[in-house]
This record gives sequence, C-alpha cells and structure tokens, in this order.
Amino acid sequence: MNGVHNYAVTVDWTGNRGTGTSHYRAYGREHTITAGGRASVDQPSILGSSDQTFHGNADRWNPEELLLAALSQCHLLSYLHVAVRNGVTVTGYTDAATGTMEQVSGGGGHFTSVTLRPRVTISDPEQIAFAQTLHAEAARECFIAASVNFPVLHEPETVAD
Repeated sequence: MNGVHNYAVTVDWTGNRGTGTSHYRAYGREHTITAGGRASVDQPSILGSSDQTFHGNADRWNPEELLLAALSQCHLLSYLHVAVRNGVTVTGYTDAATGTMEQVSGGGGHFTSVTLRPRVTISDPEQIAFAQTLHAEAARECFIAASVNFPVLHEPETVAD
C-alpha cells in the first residue's frame, strides 16, 4: 500500500452579501465543503466559516476546528488499526481534543500545540496497561500528525467495560 495518494475537496464560498469583498466587514465568511460529490441528504456538506473572533459564523465549523478534528480522527483510526494488529478489542472511543493557536504581528498565526485526550474502552481489563502503550504506535502511524509542524500531545485513558 505504498505510493502517492491524492485527495480533493471543493470549497464554495457562500458569503457574498451583495457587494463581494468591497470592504472587510462587507462579506460573510460562510462556505461549504464537499468531497467526491458526497453532499446529499445522507451526506450533508460541511458548513464552514471563519472563527467568530475573525468575523465568522459561530454556528459553522472553522478551519481551526477542522484541523483539530482531522488530527483527532487520524489518531482514532490509527489507534483502532494498531489495536486490531495487537489483539486488543476496543469497544468505545471518545476524544476531547484541544488546540492552541497564537496570532503573530502582521495578521498571521500558527498552532503551537494540540492535545488529544482519548478515552478508550476495551473488553479485557487485563490489557489496560498494554492498550495505553499503543497510543505511541498510533501516533507514529497518523498521517495528519506527521504532516504538522507543532507537537501533537496525548493524554489517553483506558478503561474496561
């Protein structure tokens, strides 16, 4: 499964309020995100905007949240794969991820860190300690975490049902 993989999304700006970008507060930051024609009743588009701090719509996803979600999803999927490979049965997984972004003078900014806090439920209480160690392996296998230039920290908790 080595090789180059290409991905595509479509982002459509829907925030033209009649005068386009005639000035900074004249336009909305709303947009829709679709991939592979999946937008339908069963697969709705992702409704996006900028963060409310940057004059966006708080009812929509912003790029910073989507980056955080991508990191959380990638770790989840990597962890599930590593768990199967190591004979650990996961029965539940939830993550309360947080990220910190700092603005810099001149209008830009960057993330300084993300912390993932997965709470994993497994079927065998004898494997709790082992299951905890699998997060390091999952972190190494996460394509998204390997692509960012800031630390992605992990504070996992493992319980048995």
